[in-house]
Amino acid sequence: MSNKKSLFIKDGINYAAPFAAISALFFLWGIAHGLLDALDKNFQEMLHLKKWQSSLIQFHLYGAYAAMAIPAGLFMKKYGYKKGVIFGLLLFACGALIAAVTAPLQSFVLFLLCLLIIGCGLATLETAANPYTTKLGPPETAERRINFSQSFNGLAWTIGPLIAIYIYGNRSHVEGEKMMSIVLPFAMIGLAVLVVAFIFKRLKLPEITEEDENAAHGVHGASTTSGDAVEVSDPSASGYITRKPLWQNRHFKLGVIAQACYVGAQTGVFSYLINFLTDDKDMHMEPRFNVADGPYFLSIGFALFMIGRISGSAMMKYFKPTKLLAFYALAVCILLPVIGAEIGWASVIALYGVFFFMSIMFPTIFALAIKGLGPQTKRGAAFLVMSVAGGAIFPLLMGAVADTYGMAVGFFVPIPLFLFILYYATSGYKVKA
Repeated sequence: MSNKKSLFIKDGINYAAPFAAISALFFLWGIAHGLLDALDKNFQEMLHLKKWQSSLIQFHLYGAYAAMAIPAGLFMKKYGYKKGVIFGLLLFACGALIAAVTAPLQSFVLFLLCLLIIGCGLATLETAANPYTTKLGPPETAERRINFSQSFNGLAWTIGPLIAIYIYGNRSHVEGEKMMSIVLPFAMIGLAVLVVAFIFKRLKLPEITEEDENAAHGVHGASTTSGDAVEVSDPSASGYITRKPLWQNRHFKLGVIAQACYVGAQTGVFSYLINFLTDDKDMHMEPRFNVADGPYFLSIGFALFMIGRISGSAMMKYFKPTKLLAFYALAVCILLPVIGAEIGWASVIALYGVFFFMSIMFPTIFALAIKGLGPQTKRGAAFLVMSVAGGAIFPLLMGAVADTYGMAVGFFVPIPLFLFILYYATSGYKVKA
């Protein structure tokens, strides 16, 4: 008889259908992020915005994570995770539909407010999705289900820019009609999300417990009461649980900073790839590409990002995650100056190399930062989700530098952030007693 555990069958109940619905959430927010990262260049040309102004797209989307993470958790604690998912979907749908309805007003400010609503919805969904994947099958296969669901997220990031192709190709140059190209895609996304919300309302989903939430954050079998298990005193041991208050744990504090650095740098790189490949004014290298094809090039980058995450996860069977993270961070620090040097195809290849090597950073930093937190894991994870707000701030700085000194010079700006991640991977991650 096989000892292989089922992914979806628990206590005789098959949770494959609810799991498919949860995976749709990962896909939906991946589509949103991929699409919006592709729109920076579009709005720069359409509304004659500077690069730092177009980065307000990321500011409102990622800023919503900082604003919504704690309220979303409180909402789900009171009303349950299923209602939290539905609430997040409704926020997402409302933001998209309002963006479609208000597009004829040609207001970038209104569009940004819609993105804030969408971001609040995405933050709510992300807070709920991982715990649900742990509940939809045996606890022994919880991590496999999470990784399986996240693969849909990676796939969606590659598809999002392809939706932007419609917006680029159907953009009107007539005053009063320039934003009309966003109406159809945002209306369709909003309606699709409403359909998913309706499906979730009719689904029977199990309740999420504290144990499930800990499993979603990589903590299995951690005792929350004294006397249940033999205490592990060695901080480097896998079963070690700190007794210090959350913010007195050095590896956690540095992990929050490293995560904010990563998301900020990642968002800047994602947002300005199209500018780097298509700008004619301040770029002095070949090749140059047509702006209308920009989303295709971004989609290629996201595909490499997804390949990097899958292959990186596989390599962690043979290499320590910290060593792999350090090597990848060092590789990015070497590649960014090649991009900034504007040396033709070498710079283009280096830019795509950055996409590949950034791939494992978010989940690896997350896992290292919550190590040994025990019953404080849930609070720690909430702060790590809030650190996503780094993606709201850094692109503004990178855009301002690019506006002043040129887009190529802008790619030197993320180097200090990746150097901090390199430090965290070599030293900062270590748990101290």
